[in-house]
Amino acid sequence: MSRLAQNDLGSNLANSRIERKSSHRPRYIRVLFVHDDADMVDNCLQKLRAARFVVKADVVLTLEQCNEQLFSHSYEIIVARYPSPGWKISQALQLLHQMAPEVPLLFVTSASGSEPLIELTARGGFYYVERDHLAQLPLTVRHALNEKKLREELEGARKALRHSQSLYRALVDNPAYGIYRYDAEGKILDVNQALVNMLGYSNKEALLAANGLTEVLSHVGVGSAPAERSGDALQIEPVETEWKRKNGTILKVRISGRGIFDDHGNFAGREIIVVDITEQRTLEDQLRHQASSDSLTGLANHRRLFEVLHAEICRSKRTGREFSLLLLDLDGLKQVNDRFSHVTGDRALSRLGQILRDCCRSIDTAARHGGDEFAVVLPETDAVAATLLARRICELLESETEEPALSVSVGIASYPKDADTIGTLLYAADRALYAMKANRPISARSSCSS
Repeated sequence: MSRLAQNDLGSNLANSRIERKSSHRPRYIRVLFVHDDADMVDNCLQKLRAARFVVKADVVLTLEQCNEQLFSHSYEIIVARYPSPGWKISQALQLLHQMAPEVPLLFVTSASGSEPLIELTARGGFYYVERDHLAQLPLTVRHALNEKKLREELEGARKALRHSQSLYRALVDNPAYGIYRYDAEGKILDVNQALVNMLGYSNKEALLAANGLTEVLSHVGVGSAPAERSGDALQIEPVETEWKRKNGTILKVRISGRGIFDDHGNFAGREIIVVDITEQRTLEDQLRHQASSDSLTGLANHRRLFEVLHAEICRSKRTGREFSLLLLDLDGLKQVNDRFSHVTGDRALSRLGQILRDCCRSIDTAARHGGDEFAVVLPETDAVAATLLARRICELLESETEEPALSVSVGIASYPKDADTIGTLLYAADRALYAMKANRPISARSSCSS
């Protein structure tokens, strides 16, 4: 761990360069002296301060006092006398290492060439300088502190590695995360069991064989090696895609990962983490549908109607093509509720909603505007074509055999012919609807007007 290099000219020169390089800035240290020679302690402090160490020192005379100081204070280094009356060096070393194993120990010795000291130095575990060469004390202290820092950094790196390995093992074994690795050419090297289960295969070999035939697993960035080994270059931004399970069903996944480099710094492939988001996306779709649809009829709701109208007005302004709006009112809903029940009234609304769905194209939007009012947005449709659809709706209601018989009043307005905003378009359709209501016999089952 530590050695005195006073006889090694090369080491002395190297250490001197380090000393000169760092001597321009002070270094703050706290030193515990286990020494009974006050003059020697003062000499040590003078040498350290001359080398631009800012030193706070405590002095004790015995190992027992040393133990008490170490219990209540922290130190960067311990400086002890050797030989010291009343204790052997091997016992002292063992005791001091038990007291503060992380604190470097330095002996100031007057016993040059001592057999016990040479033997223990060969095994490592402490530093020493001779009393007659105290000029080397700052260099040795700096060397001891640097080695201590390196040991701490190495231990920190080891802990980080162990933690990373533990996290990786936990990730590999976690059934919620699929993992696979492929080389720089895109060949799959390995998969974990979670991914096997996710895709519905019996074992890793079956999945790898299927991937070789149909490319079950999609790759991210195959053939594009990161230019450098920085953290940003290694990371792969998450992307979402769809795979097919063995049984043919769709699996929605989020893929992320990192690049892999070999010991020589060459790009060696990628490691990919896969998260099954099928249920999450299905739930999100359901929530979006619920937020934009009427719970009773399943048609678009008032909010969705206004979104579609806004989109159609923007599209019409870009293309110059018109669109039409049907506004429908289910006649006599209050009488149906009073005579038959609210359940029958709800059923009447659902019946009309189903007819609207049956009559609409895929590009049309049928909506429940509120209460007994409905609307149909007809892209790229003029008033003539809209009138034909309105009549078709009336005919389907008339042909129904379910009781009670239903009828609707319909108003039609076209953009930009009849209006230039959402509000004025709805107002124009509403005026047409109520004009038709006022002009037809009350006993009529159904009627349409444009």
